[in-house]
Amino acid sequence: MHILTTLGIAVALAMDAFAVAVATGVSLKQVSYRQTFRLSWHFGLFQALMPLIGWGIGASIEEYVAAYAHWVAFIMLALVGSNMLKEAILADDDEDITTPRKDSTKGMTMVMLSVATSIDALAVGLSMSMLQVSIAYPATIIGVVAGLFTIAGLHLGKRVAQLTWLSTWAEIIGGLVLWIIGLNILRERGVFNAIF
Repeated sequence: MHILTTLGIAVALAMDAFAVAVATGVSLKQVSYRQTFRLSWHFGLFQALMPLIGWGIGASIEEYVAAYAHWVAFIMLALVGSNMLKEAILADDDEDITTPRKDSTKGMTMVMLSVATSIDALAVGLSMSMLQVSIAYPATIIGVVAGLFTIAGLHLGKRVAQLTWLSTWAEIIGGLVLWIIGLNILRERGVFNAIF
């Protein structure tokens, strides 16, 4: 596979990770090097592993995986987005704006975000398997690009959160963005075609 094609796929796959990282940066308000490493490492790792898993699974069960992967991604993004909305809306008026909320770079929240932002990479791995394309090099590029986009998004979100007047609104928008990403995943899979 040509390097430009691989980079194009990697950037496209990294967009969800970037958007989620921005929302996470807004939610955290203050971002440490440790948080940056944790989130970028896990997003990059999951983005690299999912194509490998998809490639390993192969075309034999593609339709079964494809039938449910978009629902898993949507539910995970919707749960985290809903939590962000709840925290932003129910925040005390006297709360110190620099006080960080629950750390999304730890525990199950981070795992859920890592899986949700990398589900599309599983489908890319399945596609490459059907095309009989080698997967190791593209998976590495996909993981590195996702990690770099995560770092950029996390710190962009932190900067937005430092604008005191914008912080609560930015967190609300971040939660809505996670919902929109989840709904867009469903739209791309044709879920809404049956409704409309």
